[in-house]
Amino acid sequence: MVAEASFSLSCFNTLRLTSTAQWFARVESLADLQNLLQWARARNLPVLPLGEGSNVVLQAHLPGLVLKVAIKGILLQRDDGGQVRLRVAAGENWHEFVAWCTEQGCYGLENLALIPGSVGAAPVQNIGAYGVEVADWIVGVEAIDAHTSEVVYLTAQECQFSYRWSVFKDKQGRSLIITAVDFQLNRNAPVEASYPTLTAALTATDPSHQDVFNAVIKVRSDRLPNPAKTANVGSFFKNPLVAKNVAKKLHLQFPQLPQYETDSALVKLSAGWMIEDLGWRGKARDGVAVSEAHSLVLVNRTATSSVAVLGLAAEIQQSVLKKFGVELVLEPEILGVNDGGLK
Repeated sequence: MVAEASFSLSCFNTLRLTSTAQWFARVESLADLQNLLQWARARNLPVLPLGEGSNVVLQAHLPGLVLKVAIKGILLQRDDGGQVRLRVAAGENWHEFVAWCTEQGCYGLENLALIPGSVGAAPVQNIGAYGVEVADWIVGVEAIDAHTSEVVYLTAQECQFSYRWSVFKDKQGRSLIITAVDFQLNRNAPVEASYPTLTAALTATDPSHQDVFNAVIKVRSDRLPNPAKTANVGSFFKNPLVAKNVAKKLHLQFPQLPQYETDSALVKLSAGWMIEDLGWRGKARDGVAVSEAHSLVLVNRTATSSVAVLGLAAEIQQSVLKKFGVELVLEPEILGVNDGGLK
């Protein structure tokens, strides 16, 4: 396995930004990965894993070794007729995996259909949609420590999952490259159809898991631009979490601002509603625009530099902070360094 120098990543990120990796290699096995990590350590190079590039903003240059994790495979570990445990390689496509599970009668993930990305990226962000988070169904994660090439295993608890967060985004987990994810699904899992948008899309009075899967695909297709056709990374901002006293004050000022109770003492606010209220939908700057279909999505029309994308995002953040006193946090991860200027 040989790394390629000065490798273009323009086709490896769904925002289609111009970016160059100092070194790049495609990884299809644990042996490949361990050999490449040894190669990188010998040259004192930082290592950056990359899935399908659907939740990242790539800047002009990515120093070090970028690894395209493409390890494949789904292994049935246990099936007792109710609980089904699967080990899924990090390079499997997320939506294809969810579709396969639904077809096989292994339920729990159908609300997460059509989310772009790979299986290995799902726990990093703790992806979630329509009342379900992937953490609800993960029992553990296998990874390799880039510093030592040691194979490690983290239980779901050790992954420290929370809203759009995991230990893999923290300093202590940055060196861990996910190679496989263990899921425990359930053939008898109850259907989760309580999320208002999803409920409205379901026509059956007693929907099945397949009905939910189909409805999620329809809702996402209607509301979110397809990254294969329109350059985007899905939701660009997280829904902010605020203290209950802050939420109460905001409700008095803006009674139409949607608020959602959480399992913690915090209240979730609708970032999309605030952006919409400020009139950002459809607005464009330097080749980047707020989607006409969904105000949480930024679409890249003609820009090649992350400067344009992040510039529009910063304008939106500033306007939300000024009116609502709420800080919006970006959902995608910003990777690499820029050489300045719009292109």
